[in-house]
Amino acid sequence: MYQHISNYTPILILFGLAFAFGIVTLIVAYFVRPDRPDPEKLSPYECGINPMMTAKINVPIRFFVIVLLFLLFDVEAVFMYPWAVMYKKLGWWGFIEMFLFIVILLIGYIYAWAKGALEWE
Repeated sequence: MYQHISNYTPILILFGLAFAFGIVTLIVAYFVRPDRPDPEKLSPYECGINPMMTAKINVPIRFFVIVLLFLLFDVEAVFMYPWAVMYKKLGWWGFIEMFLFIVILLIGYIYAWAKGALEWE
């Protein structure tokens, strides 16, 4: 039983060192950093230019939809890479699973296209 626990000792030591390094770094930075902000540093822009308008602007929801669709199809590519590497070992079963995965994503792509989610304007 103790040998099984001792196999994890290096991992526990590494976690402890990583945690201690983070804590020690934060404590040292707290005491070393300068804490004398001037009004220029506290201004909205460090370049000294007064802001032209408010930072609160309305962003069209279509922008977020396009970003989400982009992320969806990026995740598709991430799932296809390990499948392509292991293709010969997976055989027909792996081919059928990936085919169904692509068909489901293609249905979603056609639906998004039909709804106009891919139109920028």
